Amino acid sequence: MRTVAIVGFGRFGKTLYRLLKDDFELVIIGRENAADIVKSDVIFYCVPISSFESVIRSHKKYFKDNHLLIDVLSVKMHPKKIFEKYLRGLKTQAILTHPMFGPDSSKDGFDGLPMIMDRFKASEENYNFWKDFFLKKGLRIIEMSVQEHDQLAANSQGVTHFIGRLLEKFRFKPTEIDSLGAKKLQEVMGQTCNDTWQLFNDLQNLNPYTKSMRIELGRTYDLLYNQLLPKRINKKKIIFGIQGGKGSFNKEAILFYTNKNKIKNFKIKYLFTSEKVLKNLHEGNIDFGLFAIQNAVGGVVEESTHAMAKYKFKIVEEFEILVRHFLMKRKDVSVGEIKTIMAHPQNFRQCKDNLRKKYPNMKLVSGKGDLVDTAKAAEALADGKLEKNIAILGPKTLAKIHDLEIIDENLQDSKNNLTSFFLVSR
Repeated sequence: MRTVAIVGFGRFGKTLYRLLKDDFELVIIGRENAADIVKSDVIFYCVPISSFESVIRSHKKYFKDNHLLIDVLSVKMHPKKIFEKYLRGLKTQAILTHPMFGPDSSKDGFDGLPMIMDRFKASEENYNFWKDFFLKKGLRIIEMSVQEHDQLAANSQGVTHFIGRLLEKFRFKPTEIDSLGAKKLQEVMGQTCNDTWQLFNDLQNLNPYTKSMRIELGRTYDLLYNQLLPKRINKKKIIFGIQGGKGSFNKEAILFYTNKNKIKNFKIKYLFTSEKVLKNLHEGNIDFGLFAIQNAVGGVVEESTHAMAKYKFKIVEEFEILVRHFLMKRKDVSVGEIKTIMAHPQNFRQCKDNLRKKYPNMKLVSGKGDLVDTAKAAEALADGKLEKNIAILGPKTLAKIHDLEIIDENLQDSKNNLTSFFLVSR
């Protein structure tokens, strides 16, 4: 009777043991008895994919000419590369296999379950012995190259495991009205998530074709998601969502754009932050979004760059407008009482030198949340939601809208103070 060693006795190692136990003398190999593989004729490697190279490297000193190594990894190009590296110059033989089953799918027996085989570095005699053995056990043998296997596996096993993990992260749970399809999805999630995270990670990263699969899956998701959103929120009006509030530079920018393009039927949603603009665009609540992206003096608008990193969108147009900054206060407060100037961080950058010269003792603050928007801050000041001794640095129109008094003008450091805006769509 042949002696067969099983290296690695995890979930699949135990499954392989059930398949072999009636026909061979089995030896279970771990770290503490690795040298015992010299006593075996055949060695099955049931180790994690990412550990395979280190195991083969450490076992190489025990390999004999009459040894046959059989891997059962779920990717095939990777073990082929490792065997070629460490068996070079040796007479040790190797077969590449992928049992397309596990402890869950084989719990009721092995009949009809698929087994991928590639003869690789084995004699015809050894290869046929194991092929015939697996057939006698009821397995369905599929012979193919390792490259073809990994290409097919990426779009089969790779997709299945990815969807299973996705459902787990989604917290997909059974309900009392589940259809057969929903129950099948529960099975997929259960089987894939019963395997270790290491196996999932290895399947996704050590098959060279799974990365392109995930990219295509993501692209297809975006395409399907966007197809479900209305082409227009309102058939009669275009809905623009802008970064600022009423009287903001964003309001000036969107009016500049609509006037230039002769757009008359439109509605503006004041969303105050770039994050909210892109979130509403993604959710299908607006047709187009607008936010500031860069200023000639102040540089990149960090709020916008942070938001852009979170969402996918298309840039419809980039344009710029000339921006002028005015300092304004409540009419019931004297100039001498003003201790703080409030504005968007970008406003302070654009007026840095003039503020330092003219108002060196003023505290410069930016609001949080929606109050980061200067127009929203001006509204809050006028409504008594901010301390009276705060002045606002922003567009001239805010003074008219909120009945504020302008106490200084043209505080921007550059006369050519241009700000660029992105008009974006899904």
